[in-house]
Amino acid sequence: MEVLRLENVSFDYRQIEGEPLHAVKEVSLSVRKGEFLVLAGANGSGKSTLAKMMNGLILPTRGKVYVYGTDTADKTKTFDIRRRVGMVFQNPDNQMIATIVEDDIAFGPENLGVPREEIIRRVDWALKAVGMEARRKDTPFKMSGGQKQRIAIAGILAIRPDILILDEATSMLDPKGRREVTEVITRLNKEEGITVIHITHHMDEAVGADRIAVMHEGRIVMQGTPAEVFASPLLTTEYRLALPVASEIAAGLKKEGFDMPEVLTPAQLTEAICRLL
Repeated sequence: MEVLRLENVSFDYRQIEGEPLHAVKEVSLSVRKGEFLVLAGANGSGKSTLAKMMNGLILPTRGKVYVYGTDTADKTKTFDIRRRVGMVFQNPDNQMIATIVEDDIAFGPENLGVPREEIIRRVDWALKAVGMEARRKDTPFKMSGGQKQRIAIAGILAIRPDILILDEATSMLDPKGRREVTEVITRLNKEEGITVIHITHHMDEAVGADRIAVMHEGRIVMQGTPAEVFASPLLTTEYRLALPVASEIAAGLKKEGFDMPEVLTPAQLTEAICRLL
C-alpha cells in the first residue's frame, strides 16, 4: 500500500537579490506502508527541503504531495496530515517543551485533546518503545544528545503517527548517540510496523534500510537496496557520500588482492576476514 507520493515536485527559495534558489527539482517518489526508506545526500542536496514537503510544513512550488491520498495543499486536511506524519528534527534541544520527560512526551497528545487515560497509555508505550522507561521522572536537559533525541522520538510516537520522518536527527550526535537512535528507529519499523523515512548523510545508518534514495543538486539520482547503491562507484565519486566503514575496509582489502565479498555490516566484515584467516 502506498502511503506517501510525490509527483514531480520542485521547491524554490526566494532570495532578496538574484534568481530563486532551486532547492528541489522535479522529484517523484513513492513510499510503501511499513517501508524503511533512507534519503541520503551531501549537505545542500535538497533532502531536508524535500522532507518538509512530506508533511506539509512547506508546499511545493510546483508538483503535488499526497499523504494517504490527501493533497498536502488542502488546508482543511493539514491537521490530519501532521498527525499522520511525525517529524523529528536535527537539534533535540529545540524540541523539548517540558522540564520532566513524561510531561514532554504527553504534550503532543494533550494538545490533540486525547483523553487522560489514553495519554497515560501512550506515554508508557512511547517510553518503552525508545527504551527510556527508567528516565520518565528525569529532566531531559541533563541527558546526553542520544537520550534527548530518543525522548524527542517518544514525543512524536505519543501522537501515534503512521509515518516517522527523521530530518538529520543524528547529525549532531556522537557515534554512541547515533547508534542508539538508529537502533530505536529500526526496532520501531520492524516491530511496530511504522513507516520510517530517515534523512542522513551517515551511510552506516543506511545499511538496514529497505531502500536508499540518493539526492544530488535537488534531484533523486539513484535508488535501490543498500547493496545496489553501495556497489555504485558514483556514490563516492559524483555524489560525495562515503561508504559504510565495513564496506570501505572490505574494498581496501580487495584492492590489496584479498578475496573479499561485498559487505555492509561489521558482522559481515568480521565473518569475511575470519574466512581469510
